[in-house]
Amino acid sequence: MKKLFVAGLVIFNALNIAAQSGNSIKFTAKIDNRNSDTLVIKGRDFEKVIPIDKKGVFVSSFDAPQGFYVFYDGKESSNLYLKPNSEINLTLNAQEFYKTIVYKGKGVEESNFLAQQAIRNENFTKDAFTKEPNEFTALLDDKLKSDTEKIEKSDFSADFKTTLKRSFESYHELVARQYERVSKANKFTGKVSPGFDYENYKGGKTKLSDFKGKYVFIDVWAVWCAPCRAEIPYLKKLEEKYHGKNIEFVSISIDKLKDSDKWRKFIADKSLGGTQLLADKDWESEFIVNYNITGVPRFILVDPSGNILKYDAERPSDPELDKQLTALLN
Repeated sequence: MKKLFVAGLVIFNALNIAAQSGNSIKFTAKIDNRNSDTLVIKGRDFEKVIPIDKKGVFVSSFDAPQGFYVFYDGKESSNLYLKPNSEINLTLNAQEFYKTIVYKGKGVEESNFLAQQAIRNENFTKDAFTKEPNEFTALLDDKLKSDTEKIEKSDFSADFKTTLKRSFESYHELVARQYERVSKANKFTGKVSPGFDYENYKGGKTKLSDFKGKYVFIDVWAVWCAPCRAEIPYLKKLEEKYHGKNIEFVSISIDKLKDSDKWRKFIADKSLGGTQLLADKDWESEFIVNYNITGVPRFILVDPSGNILKYDAERPSDPELDKQLTALLN
């Protein structure tokens, strides 16, 4: 299951309080097993890059508007809340990123609340996603009520409370949609995959059944889709890593047939590998409809018998996918 945490809190909300000279924030972070030698703090119209010092600590003083921010250690990230004249000491172990975040110092109460809320949300999804629909809905509604009451009774500022309550509502909606996707995936997993018979960039047509006996990693994409294009370098690395292994990487474009020349040119210009196919009726193609694909990119993993192993697989940029493929193919 894809990681869910404080949905709705990645809000670059500076609360319209401008940073003033002299209201500097002193920030220190000690990260064990760090992912990067730079720590990045981002907010609305704000970015601060903090390099690690010779002692292995991230140290900086800077002015920033009061509000919600996100800090990044490589690809890992979490929310924090900055206030003028704060003195923040952050510690964490990147191997257990969300579970080990602790803020100490002055003006850190909000940030600690966000860190603890992330853990509560993650624990909730692990338990709630095992429940039947009616029980899941009741649990999710109770969580929204409980979270809202907790923040209303707190001593935090009115602006902070308002933003948090909106984030709880966003989380409620996101988790409900995720539960629906997981439920659909569970129904499909282990079943025979819908097939396809589409135009191959190299000529002729190709069927899913042509790959029987191999794992098939399917990338549903389109030339016009920026997130799809962003995954291409990672997909290329996987294709190279698992070349010669018992897996075929198949990309199915949902570009319109009238745009097939653009599709062909993109493949040639980017030197795309794997098996490149063009669906026959873009969004209305039978394979796309049968998999209930309403957005791209979408990734699917089929086993050597033609059964669905992953109805909604991780993206190539997600290290978890590489781990899964390694376990299957080595």
